[in-house]
Amino acid sequence: MTMQFRFLPTDGLVDGDISDEAILALRRQIWPDGLVDAAEVEEILAINEDVRRPSAAWIAFFVEAVTEFLHATSHPRGTLSEAQADWLILRMDRDGRLDSPAKLELLVHLLEKMDATPDRMKAYILVQIERAVVFGAGPTRGGDWAPAAGEISAEECALLRRVIFAPGGFGPARVSAEEAEMLFRIKDATLDGDNAPEWKTLFVQGIANYLQGWQGLALPTAEQELAHERFLAARDPGIGGFLGSMVRTSPNGLLSAVRGGGFGRRQPARDIVAEERADYAVTPVEKQWLDSRIEADGKLDPLEQALLAFLQEEREAKG
Repeated sequence: MTMQFRFLPTDGLVDGDISDEAILALRRQIWPDGLVDAAEVEEILAINEDVRRPSAAWIAFFVEAVTEFLHATSHPRGTLSEAQADWLILRMDRDGRLDSPAKLELLVHLLEKMDATPDRMKAYILVQIERAVVFGAGPTRGGDWAPAAGEISAEECALLRRVIFAPGGFGPARVSAEEAEMLFRIKDATLDGDNAPEWKTLFVQGIANYLQGWQGLALPTAEQELAHERFLAARDPGIGGFLGSMVRTSPNGLLSAVRGGGFGRRQPARDIVAEERADYAVTPVEKQWLDSRIEADGKLDPLEQALLAFLQEEREAKG
């Protein structure tokens, strides 16, 4: 008989549901010495495979126990090794996918808890979230209600924010090129979706962080995020300020100004527009990157408009 049957009370795990009493029993038997050993964590991982509808209490216990084991056995302490990451992903992965919100929360928590983690673990997590958003199936999609494929939820926005800015990942508090590419892919896949309001803010702040990363932009404070949200909600990206000047100085309107001049590329007929757009605190390579993403589908969508307005607002604020 396995350890899980000794730990769990009768009827503690039935039809994929684990009771609060069973979770309490596990806590009492695992934590008396303050340690979680290898045998115990293997059994916890095994139990999780049978918990098809994890409660908040189960997720909290699962994450706490496995994190404690990995943190205590890491060398140097607090650094998740390549071998540990390999073992963990091997134990939880199912044909390249995570099939449980508890598993996803554990990996995200490790990025936040550990001082350092292998880069590929962060990449693996982001792939899981992106697939769930694009295809409508994955560890963030379950229960009685879930967004459709091509829609992003507030929960998924929060997870993406946690992962991108986690201290244990590559470039903590910075958006990498790979992450910026992912944000654009999700944006393109969700343009017609009923998305959470948080998505617009995350996309704009994330891409702006990547483009201005050399300035050391960190995760915005709560006050800064609220101010950004108010700005994006109040400002019509089609009139006034930066975008308004593009419309006024281009006889063919906004789209032709964006496609014709390009970020960092001048054309004599649009010197005024190019002058407005050329002085961002980004490198020529980054300007070319943004230009190519905006021009990819031949139109300027609302999130790209919000991004351009935000960048101009930042430039004006810095004088």
